[in-house]
Amino acid sequence: MTRVLIADDQEIVRTGLSIILNARPDIDVVAVAADGHEAIELASTLRPDVCLLDIRMPGMDGLEATRRLAGPDVADPLSVVIITTFDDDAYIHQALKSGARGFLLKDTDTDLLVRAIHAAAEGDALIAPSITARLLQRFATVTSDQPPAQPTEPLSDREEETLIEVARGLTNAEIADKFHVSMSTVKAVIGHLMNKIGTRNRVELAIWAYETQRMHAAGTDGGR
Repeated sequence: MTRVLIADDQEIVRTGLSIILNARPDIDVVAVAADGHEAIELASTLRPDVCLLDIRMPGMDGLEATRRLAGPDVADPLSVVIITTFDDDAYIHQALKSGARGFLLKDTDTDLLVRAIHAAAEGDALIAPSITARLLQRFATVTSDQPPAQPTEPLSDREEETLIEVARGLTNAEIADKFHVSMSTVKAVIGHLMNKIGTRNRVELAIWAYETQRMHAAGTDGGR
């Protein structure tokens, strides 16, 4: 059972998300909050598996709440997923920098919302595919005048295959299922990839895959 806290300043949104998520047999909404301050207070007491936060809330917004709950200076961070109506690159960058493990828009379908929550609970990350594609294109454009970093040693076949799936937006669980391996194996492969390429997270791995033309060679839709 994944325990979730929801924070949104609109009661109808809080209620709707609670109904949708509580209808799932593997998710339990343990608390709702109307602003960032209340979210932090409840999260500190209840320690939910995932905090589902809106961005624009009175008093303290979701970005500041994310930084306080999941930021790099937090000793015992919680998993945060941002869900918002604002499809803005600045918000996305700030949310990810603040420690968010997911970024979704409020028109996201239920399946993607649930997958993002489970991914965050498992220490993984999931960003709405439409956002991911735009971010990758933007990053690739910004860095197009610089040659991509070279790995410290050649990537193995399994590392190449895993890199492509990370760039396509698959979670660790989905990659494990696709290749019929354990989650620990996938995490180890991704760790090796980050060490070889010198990246800090999955987004940077995906960017590198695009910069080195691996996504072009593999095809970008992946059948998804």
